[in-house]
Amino acid sequence: LTLGATLSATETIVIKGSDTLGAKMVPQIAEAFKAKMAKQGVEVAFEIAAEGSSTGVASVIDGTAAIGMSSRDPKAKEIAKAKTKGVDMHTITVAKDGIALIVNEASPLEGIALEEIELIFSGDVTDWSGITAQTGSISAYTRNTSSGTYAVFQKMAMNSRDYGSDTQKMAGNEQIAAEVASNANGIGYVGLAYISTPGVKVLPVQGAQPDSKDYPLARPLYYLTNKSQPLSPIAQQFIDFSLSDEGQEIVKRVHF
Repeated sequence: LTLGATLSATETIVIKGSDTLGAKMVPQIAEAFKAKMAKQGVEVAFEIAAEGSSTGVASVIDGTAAIGMSSRDPKAKEIAKAKTKGVDMHTITVAKDGIALIVNEASPLEGIALEEIELIFSGDVTDWSGITAQTGSISAYTRNTSSGTYAVFQKMAMNSRDYGSDTQKMAGNEQIAAEVASNANGIGYVGLAYISTPGVKVLPVQGAQPDSKDYPLARPLYYLTNKSQPLSPIAQQFIDFSLSDEGQEIVKRVHF
């Protein structure tokens, strides 16, 4: 009777962190995993909160999530804070993403250089006439400061310079894509899962497409765990499923 009660109980996996992983990819992997486990008579539930990579790191440190999601490497100060709490932060590369530059589909731009990206997002150039024949005030959309993409883009595309004061911070990839799609003077950056948004156009960077091997703005996407505290068997099975051929097919389906 005890065994029967255990088998019929719902297993819940709590996952927190990056919007890049948590908005599309992880929910789709979770649904496939739930369906697979249901066939084995195991009911699995997920609590997924996609609120930024910093949240993912913090959730592993404070133990409020079994798995964190991050689109950047943990910072040295985060690793140090984790150690003071007995947490051994472990990163697992579950996918790779290119940070795509998008403009409105009406834009005459057909490509962009890293130098031009830096000029735009640092605020050195505020009108399109500074880099193209197009005129009009540039509306540059970025992620917010809790986002791993915000930090990675700043490092890789802007030489670690500060963002311009006129850049507009958005909560997620979906919001950036929507703003660019509705603004002829808009430009922003999104994960590959959002490049098919109607009304936007993807710009090659340095002549390379965001899904090519030589794309200059590519980065790994991580699951985070605490090696000091073993995962529950069901959470470990979920990670294993994510890395399996079946899980990686879903990764490819969302363009990572």
